[in-house]
Amino acid sequence: MSKPILYSYFKSSCSWRVRIALNIKGVDFEYKAVNLIHDGGMQRKDEYTSVNPMQQVPAFVVEGTTLTQSIPIMEYLEEKYPSPEILPKESLQRAKVREICEVIASGIQPMQSSSQVLQRVEKLSSAEEKAEWAKFWINKGFIALETLLEKSSGKYCVGDTVTMADICLVPQVGNAKRFKVDMSQFPVISKINDELEKLEAFEKASPFKQPDCPKDLRA
Repeated sequence: MSKPILYSYFKSSCSWRVRIALNIKGVDFEYKAVNLIHDGGMQRKDEYTSVNPMQQVPAFVVEGTTLTQSIPIMEYLEEKYPSPEILPKESLQRAKVREICEVIASGIQPMQSSSQVLQRVEKLSSAEEKAEWAKFWINKGFIALETLLEKSSGKYCVGDTVTMADICLVPQVGNAKRFKVDMSQFPVISKINDELEKLEAFEKASPFKQPDCPKDLRA
């Protein structure tokens, strides 16, 4: 059986989530880079739109089927490879994990995504104004997320076990740092992120360790 294929871009936070999940699950996969910037964006070429008509990454090809959107891909991986689990067994905790995932994936990340909102903002604003737009929405989302995590967190987002919520958190903190959000405002988020970055699955998934990361940015 052939390896599953992950279509990814090193800076994409959605791709980053899936890389972390694949590493946690120990899944051997083929990495195919999709450069979202070079030459007008490879995601808009016919050869990729046939893979993902939304012209976004990630796309995950497994058993002849293509899955898109990071959250359903992670749900699939949890069902296919149940150990180690990234969703708690207890119903309320599972709901809490999904809540945090949605706050990040639906409430924060799209407002600063270069492939979505910022592309339009770029046509209307300077680079500085675009960055301020992203910083504003990340900061607003993190205020809410900090409050949620004050109630749910232990060592990680929900208790002391790594879950999908943590997988979503680290890439979003990466985006926050990229847009120069003052993380001292968010001690709970920062503490959890620091713990997660020590884990091999997260370290290996870092954008700066991917094959399509430019040499001058590699860690």
